[in-house]
Amino acid sequence: MTTSSPKSLVVAISSRALFDLDSTHQIYEEQGLQAYMDYQREREDEILQPGVAFPLVTKLLGLNADDMDHPGVEVLLLSRNSADTGLRIFNSIEHYDLNIERAVFTNGASPANYIEPVGADLFLSANAEDVRKVLMAGYAAATILPQATRENRSGQLRIAFDGDAVIFSDEAERVYKTQGLAAFSSSEREAAMKPLRAGPFKAVLEAIHRIQSAYPADETPIRTALVTARSAPAHKRVIMTLRAWGIRIDESMFLGGRDKAAFLRAFGADIFFDDQQLHCEAASRIIATGHVPHGVANESTDD
Repeated sequence: MTTSSPKSLVVAISSRALFDLDSTHQIYEEQGLQAYMDYQREREDEILQPGVAFPLVTKLLGLNADDMDHPGVEVLLLSRNSADTGLRIFNSIEHYDLNIERAVFTNGASPANYIEPVGADLFLSANAEDVRKVLMAGYAAATILPQATRENRSGQLRIAFDGDAVIFSDEAERVYKTQGLAAFSSSEREAAMKPLRAGPFKAVLEAIHRIQSAYPADETPIRTALVTARSAPAHKRVIMTLRAWGIRIDESMFLGGRDKAAFLRAFGADIFFDDQQLHCEAASRIIATGHVPHGVANESTDD
């Protein structure tokens, strides 16, 4: 009898998250599709500069370079370009020696319908509407914000996550938003032993955990952190949920509403995922940040 191998972590990324395409996107918005196509064709041999998520991708792909027996990582391109205008993107991928072999070019259509066929666990894009559609389809996704200026140059990949509406469902955050802090604290104390429901990034964390499990705990090339506004007594339910799921988090920061940016800098995060736009904007000034437009905090902006 044969057994299937553990699933790789599969990350789908848009061309604008991987490379710096802000100027070319501006041409599209101001001059239209034909001008954009002409511009890309004329410059298809000019190498694009790395985008906000480029350092993350290089570290993800670097996990495949060692001899450890783990599921590995695949990164694929999921782009609104056509194959024709996407030639410059593939030329740049080849230039930087990125092991990206699969690609879907939708020629302007939303790539959301292709998340399931490509087997992606996570979608990273600069297009907020595409990200919302992927989240609505039940997959992890984040809008990569453009302001990040700092790169973590250490060899270890460090990923930080918010808790509610990201790793976990928004059930507890919904109580806080609708009934206030006292009701939230009371509810979480009473439900401390009841695991939270899964949020969109649980599967991503599980895939990371499968890779981490191939290494001794103090030698893993990936380090994770939970950076949450929760504090005691609401911390216990988080801990018990992760224990029930059998998922490891290396560092946990229960900040009680304090600004997260300084803690993310101290952790040395390569990327941070949060559902709150305010936290994302602050974090994006120092590290790559992905806004997860999911849950009660984003209902007022959802279509």
